[in-house]
Amino acid sequence: MTLLHGDCLATLPTLDASSFDLIVTSPPYNLGIAYKSFKDTAPREVFLNWCKAWATEVKRVMADDASFFLNVGAAPANPLMPHQLILALTDGNDPLFVLQNTFHWIKSVTIETRAGEQVSAGHFKPINSKRYVNDCHEYVFHLTKAGTVELDRRAAGVPYVHKSNIARWGHTGGADLRCRGNNWFIPYETINSRDKERPHPATFPVALAEQCIRLHGKGTATRLLDPFLGIGTSAIAARRQQLASFTGIELDSHYLETARERVAADADRAAGELPLLP
Repeated sequence: MTLLHGDCLATLPTLDASSFDLIVTSPPYNLGIAYKSFKDTAPREVFLNWCKAWATEVKRVMADDASFFLNVGAAPANPLMPHQLILALTDGNDPLFVLQNTFHWIKSVTIETRAGEQVSAGHFKPINSKRYVNDCHEYVFHLTKAGTVELDRRAAGVPYVHKSNIARWGHTGGADLRCRGNNWFIPYETINSRDKERPHPATFPVALAEQCIRLHGKGTATRLLDPFLGIGTSAIAARRQQLASFTGIELDSHYLETARERVAADADRAAGELPLLP
């Protein structure tokens, strides 16, 4: 596992071309989030050009059959940013990527059961507004070089609700597992202290990165890169999935040190040396 301190625009060019099978990352959203070492308030065109610059380097280090999972959120008052970003990376005469799939990371949801009971699950950040509703989801864009990358859909699948479908449909092969689809309900783990357990203003759950790893389908041979490591969520996912290699890049030294500590603590928990997190 390699965790590098530096600006991804300076560090990515030092990595070998075609050396990664999978990219899972969440860059700054340009929504004014209070990062320690990054000003998240650039003019929109400046931000999009910056994204195209680092994404160009990401494409260079990707193998031809690699997947790039890009997690991007929005703000109720700034809903177009994810769409503007994905257009910047996929539109025009010479697009960087093909948008192969769009996933919706559902953080919180309320459903009504057949008995008429309403059940709420997950966590969200409530807003106080007369114009906007609470934002309970983010996007995960699946980008590839040519739009032809095959996925292991059932590796990230779910059991059938109606078991009769297993025998009814030939494509199941007798297995009680179906494609999960593009709506992923993945709540944050419950924590006791944000400052101690999640000292970063914009993180995604370990389970989200693990879902991307499973879906891409290369198993433990996967070479994973995260150019915006933050506090190491993708690194923990790589460790838990026992990947062949992981490389993370982080600009902020405090976040990087926290990432190292979290990865080490997660390994200790797996070895039974620390109590498991809830």
